[in-house]
Formats: sequence, C-alpha cells, structure tokens
Amino acid sequence: MTVWASPDQTAPAPLNGDDGSPGFGVYLHWPFCAAKCPYCDFNSHVRHAPVDQTAFAEAFLREMAHVRDLTGPREVTSIFIGGGTPSLMTPETVGTLLNAVAAHWRVPANIEVTMEANPQSADANRFAGYRTAGVNRLSLGVQALNDADLTFLGRLHDADEARAAIELARRTFPRLSFDLIYARPGQTLENWASELREAISLAADHLSLYQLTIEDGTPFKALHAAGRIAIPDGELASNLYAMTQDITSDHGLPAYEISNHAVPGAQSRHNLTYWRYGDYAGIGPGAHGRFAVGEAVEKHVTITERHPETWLERVRRHGHGIAETETLDRMAQADEMLMMGLRLTEGVDLARHEALGGRTIDGQALQAMIDLGMVERVGNARIRATARGRIVLDSVIAELAQ
Repeated sequence: MTVWASPDQTAPAPLNGDDGSPGFGVYLHWPFCAAKCPYCDFNSHVRHAPVDQTAFAEAFLREMAHVRDLTGPREVTSIFIGGGTPSLMTPETVGTLLNAVAAHWRVPANIEVTMEANPQSADANRFAGYRTAGVNRLSLGVQALNDADLTFLGRLHDADEARAAIELARRTFPRLSFDLIYARPGQTLENWASELREAISLAADHLSLYQLTIEDGTPFKALHAAGRIAIPDGELASNLYAMTQDITSDHGLPAYEISNHAVPGAQSRHNLTYWRYGDYAGIGPGAHGRFAVGEAVEKHVTITERHPETWLERVRRHGHGIAETETLDRMAQADEMLMMGLRLTEGVDLARHEALGGRTIDGQALQAMIDLGMVERVGNARIRATARGRIVLDSVIAELAQ
C-alpha cells in the first residue's frame, strides 16, 4: 500500500529540512538515457533493447535494504530520483522504489520527492502516474529554449516540446524546476537575457542555470581540443554570470546557491542537504552516499559500481553494488563542509564547522579573503562568498581550507 499523499494535495508544508537543518536525503540513480548528450559526464548509459525494469527494481530494493542496515533508522527529509533519465521508468517502477524507501526509513507527510524528466518523455498519463506514485516536484532537463542550441547540445526535444512539457508539469506537480545551460558558443548577453526572461515567464518556482563546461571524456572535450567549439572567454562568462544574478533577482528568483535560483520557500530541500553537509544514502548504479554510522564521529562514504549490468550482477551476488568505501575523519568533513557551504547564499555556520573539524578557520587567511572582497561575514555566526568570490570559489576554498 502506498504511503504517499493524494495527487490533489497542495505544495509541501514547511517542514523536513525547511528549518535550516541539513537533513537526511535518499538519492536513487536510474542510469539509462535515450541518447547520450555530448557535454554530459554523468553516469548515464544508452540501451537499444528495452531495459528489464523489474530486474533493476528488485536490485534497487536489495541494495536499499543493505544501505538501511548501514545508516540505521533515520527520518528522510527528501528523496531525489536522478539519472540518466528517470522518466523512462514506468510510474509503477517509480512507485515500487518510493514505497521501498518508506519501508526502510521513516517518511513524514509532505516530504519533498523530486524526479528528473526530459521533455521528450513528457506525457500526461505518465506524469499523472508519477504524481500518484508520490512525486511532488519535477525537475525538467530543458537546457535551451531555441532549436539551434538544442541541436548543438544533442537534445532530442525541440523548443516547442520543452514549452509544452513545462506547461504539462505545471498542471501536474505542486513544484517545478527546470535546467538551462548558458555560456554556449556564440551566445551574447542580449540573447541570453531574452532567453532567461522567457524561462522566468514560464513560471517555474525554481531554475538551475549552469554555465557550459567542457568535461573530460565527453565528445565536446575532443571538439574543443580540435578548435571546433569555442566557449565564451573569461570576461564574457563572468558578465553572463553577473547578468544572470541580476535578472533572476529582479524577477523574484534570487540565487540561493551558485547555480540555483528559487522563489523564497521553493529551494530544493534535497540539494540543500548536500550543500549544508547533511547525510544522504545513494542507491543505484554510480550513486554516492555519505552518512554517519551509529554514534561514530567519522562519516561513511559509499560509491556503487557505475556500469548498470555489472552493478546488477554485484547486487545479485552480494546484496549490494557498493564498489568503494571511505571513512572521512573530522578534518576531512570540515573541509568538505566548507567547500559545499560556501556555494550557498546563506553561507557556512562557523560554530558547526568548528565543532565538526575541531578547529577554527585560520583568522589571517579569512581576513585576507575579506579584505580582497572574496568573503564576507553574515552577522557573527556565518561567512559566505561574495558575488566576486563565487566566480573564483575554488581559489577561495583553497585559501581557507588549510
């Protein structure tokens, strides 16, 4: 029997992590895609024969039981189904996975349940099925709102299909986010401003806006090395980023993280768990988990086998597909917390950072970053990167995490 709220329920109530606590998330990774985008370095795989969803769902349930034995009893503050393209799953498969989460951990009413989807797999009956299964927040991989750039990015949908999928999602789910990639070859400030304003007018309560990066191991990497792709230079990229912050803020979707913008109260609870350095369990091929075990000070890291069929066989043999584990001591956790927390507009809680790592941030290094305009204090309790500091955040973190 499903534990999930009825489809006509309104947006989730302000609980389960909305109080600013890090929370405990569950991430489910469905690794299959209809096509591999040339910029993508995620763990995604194309299969030309139908995927045996029953076999993979059974393996998810076995691995989930194993991870539950490691985490112990927890209250889940968010669930995220990512990929890959999770919307290639049937609603029945999604329901099986979500009900298994509720069988292993405590799932409160109104929990945020996000699923990623691509516009080409948008279908009214399918979306309604996901909503009935328990999904109450959809994240659409739109990436661009013009056909030329969608073709360049290797997407299977066109701009009209993207707009139709957004409208369908708005009618079906209480909460909606969609992704766009900017700083594309040949993109000017003017045409990105126009595209961004259109995106905001489509009335999602959350936008994820990423600059195009050339990742190792992708087709774009080879094309870029051969001089066939030219992304904007540093100055233009910086201007595109600054303009993005201005436009989204002016339209009521300020940044709460470097690349994520939301109407106040509509921030992604699940992603905030990562950035606030909470615990999370990762289930499925290529999924990562980070969580404390029992009363231990150390944090346990799990990384599962990336190749889907190899993962499936490992689960059948061993009850899980975990291929790597690591233990993070207090110092390592404090450094990771700093790295994640400085991405947030709310910044880093200095007392929590000190309690976690057993030491304070070096005062001279911090003051140097403040004097350079890279970091600022938020009252007496927190620090955060400035707009200038976010552009060179890796360098700021390297100075502070010593």
